[in-house]
Amino acid sequence: MEVQCYLFVLLGSTLFVDKSRDRLRPAINLFLKDHRRLTDYAWGAGALAYLYRQLGVATRAGSKGLCGCLTLLQAWIYEYFPLFRPSQLPQSPDAPRASSWISPRLPSGDEARQRLARYRQLLDELSADDVTWTPYGRDGHTDIPRSLYTGPIRFSDIAEGYDPARCLRQFGYRQIIPRAMTVPHDQYRPASGSSYIVFWDPWVNQLWDNVAARRLDLDFASRPCEQPSEIVEEYVDWFLTRSHPRITHPTDGEPQPRPLLVHQVSYDFLLLFQI
Repeated sequence: MEVQCYLFVLLGSTLFVDKSRDRLRPAINLFLKDHRRLTDYAWGAGALAYLYRQLGVATRAGSKGLCGCLTLLQAWIYEYFPLFRPSQLPQSPDAPRASSWISPRLPSGDEARQRLARYRQLLDELSADDVTWTPYGRDGHTDIPRSLYTGPIRFSDIAEGYDPARCLRQFGYRQIIPRAMTVPHDQYRPASGSSYIVFWDPWVNQLWDNVAARRLDLDFASRPCEQPSEIVEEYVDWFLTRSHPRITHPTDGEPQPRPLLVHQVSYDFLLLFQI
């Protein structure tokens, strides 16, 4: 019982954090009843599914703040975007990568607002050369085959789509237009509030165990990059119909030019964000 309580608090305060501060999700305890099965669960995939859901909730108009495993999100940002990296400590190869970053001092007041404006400007000015596309090397997927899994990832009642083809450059392959993802059967998004509910078909639960059928074949899908940021020509049009190439609104801060049309956008501005 003591071990179960310890793990309940540990997981609830690290991987599956919510906004209640002093409360934990009861669903965590369902996976801790039999300590012999703890290693059977994909805790990394569960934490990522939970974080994906919280990122989606954070985009709702009535939402304030962000929860989930923010250590994972920060470490991902530091690995791929050198412009936002803090100082780093030397570390042995066996140590957790995320523990090497030195947490920067948190600003407040005007300093915080100025930093936010600066970060937005940096994001809007990012070029392909400002991204470290393969921070874990070009062969990381051979060490972790599950990184090429395609389909929903789950934690308890939360399931979110995962498709490595949406950022093939992280594997050293040319970016293509990805195929359509497996989508939920239904969803409920109330007009008020920040939460939403997604309903998946029952057969989706079996996809994670079908490794061979759900593994992305990189050589079939694309080819190795000649340049780290290489993409197919048609990808530009596809990307711009599904994303926003700028964060700062033209009326915010200093006057800015109107958003560029599709045929005017340089490849350097196109980034596809995938955790």
